[in-house]
Amino acid sequence: MPKNSYHTGRNRHMSHSRGPAPKRAFAKQTIHFSQFIKPARVVEVKPYAPKHQFADFDIHDLLKKNIENKGFVTPSHIQDQAIPHALAGKDVVGIANTGTGKTAAFAIPALHQLLLFEGVKALIIAPTRELAQQIEEEIRSLAKNSGLSGALLIGGASMGAQISELRRKPRIVIGTPGRIKDHVQRELLDLSDFNIVVLDEVDRMLDMGFIGDIRMLLGRLNQQRQSLFFSATMDKKIELLIQSFTNNPITISVKTGETSDNVAQDVVRYAAGENKMEKLHDVLIQTGVSKALVFDDTKRSVERLSKELVSRGFAADSLHGGKTQGQRQRALNRFRKNEVNILVATDVAARGIDVADITHVINYSVPGSYEDYVHRIGRAGRAGKAGHALTFVGS
Repeated sequence: MPKNSYHTGRNRHMSHSRGPAPKRAFAKQTIHFSQFIKPARVVEVKPYAPKHQFADFDIHDLLKKNIENKGFVTPSHIQDQAIPHALAGKDVVGIANTGTGKTAAFAIPALHQLLLFEGVKALIIAPTRELAQQIEEEIRSLAKNSGLSGALLIGGASMGAQISELRRKPRIVIGTPGRIKDHVQRELLDLSDFNIVVLDEVDRMLDMGFIGDIRMLLGRLNQQRQSLFFSATMDKKIELLIQSFTNNPITISVKTGETSDNVAQDVVRYAAGENKMEKLHDVLIQTGVSKALVFDDTKRSVERLSKELVSRGFAADSLHGGKTQGQRQRALNRFRKNEVNILVATDVAARGIDVADITHVINYSVPGSYEDYVHRIGRAGRAGKAGHALTFVGS
């Protein structure tokens, strides 16, 4: 890899390792079917008038050039509000939905410090492989020709390749809590000299049961550090975590409401003994179902359902924990590029998916909790457009 490029080992030696098992298993909540029925309420969001342009920020020239080459001119709301405070060295807590530009909001200030000061190292923690990979790709483009080195630590990729990257003493480490913890416990990664930490989608990480891992990792970082935490929601557990690991943080909230407000929600009823698959087939051939994310419970059921849809002539693929990271990324890319218009997924595998043009979310199986339901259907109805959510309910 040329020395004048930011680089990680993410493209090398992909393996069939599937990483750690899911962090939690629980019985499904009993949710009354009426909670799955709600008309869309498209909320008109007034355009945000930023106080800055990217050219106004006092950042390293190379970083400014790469931002300009990416065509970035006007920052989003979260970027406009968070970047100045982060550049000033403040701890920042950002409350914002997915798709609001959070990655650049923390990546630009972090990279600025990495470029200015040789002793700075940054740890970026994300809940899923997919989101960690998206962050890595964004940072790669922002740090082009910088000479900064990085490591991407996620399950489903070769431990050997990651160990090789860590031996090069990377200054940026991006990963999921479980895999980062694995390297720390093997004494392959010393976090004591990392002085910038980013937690992205804190609420999702806590939902997935990573609170213990996160506390352990944060406790091993340099005591003199800057903390940048981003979350779509804020509850008592998140507040306690923030209080424990930040210093007088600046809180910025740009959340405009639940994404699910833009989603028309209804149920598909089926009787015992009725062919549920035929019901799904009928839904998917309806006019207006142009891009659908279909949820089922287990990796086996997801794989089986995906193959059945393909056999019926649908352009479908699957996303679940039984696939390698390379297979998961290919499935997600095919869905993004509209090479397939139906993606069947489990909850865990789908976390971190940010695809703007999903028209329908279909709960082929009832979600484990109402919170999971809200997260599922929030993937439709993006960018001010009305989406649709259908939940299969047996009788």
